[in-house]
Amino acid sequence: MSQAERDAIEHEKHHYEDPRAASIEALKIVQQARGWVPDGAISAIATELGIPASDVEGVATFYSQIFRQPVGRHVIRVCDSMVCYINGHEELLAGLKEVMNLAPGQTTADGRFTLLPVCCLGNCDKGPAIMIDDDTYGGLDPVTLLKTLEAYP
Repeated sequence: MSQAERDAIEHEKHHYEDPRAASIEALKIVQQARGWVPDGAISAIATELGIPASDVEGVATFYSQIFRQPVGRHVIRVCDSMVCYINGHEELLAGLKEVMNLAPGQTTADGRFTLLPVCCLGNCDKGPAIMIDDDTYGGLDPVTLLKTLEAYP
């Protein structure tokens, strides 16, 4: 880990009584700097917080917003809950597969997009819901989704 990452984690851990509670913030710091959280960062975070690496790994694998492998410049999260499934989830996936050759869990060859399924985005009234980076969209069809993706170079 870089010194800047260590300093940021050191600063964050003082906001919590239990250092385990700071692990999510520490993971976010590393991910912000690198785009994902490599294995070596798990043990470095654990050392920095003074907790077992298994505790940090448990947090990292629990939260779908923490990436444990490299991802594209933009992450597309497609809700696969029952409501979104009924409202066109499969059509969105088929459109991405057809036009971009992109399936869940994959990254485009140019490293631009990674497609990840998520359980729920909490946007059920606008299904099918997707999230591109930090932006949430609902009610898209394959054509409007592809048009929306043009805004993410």
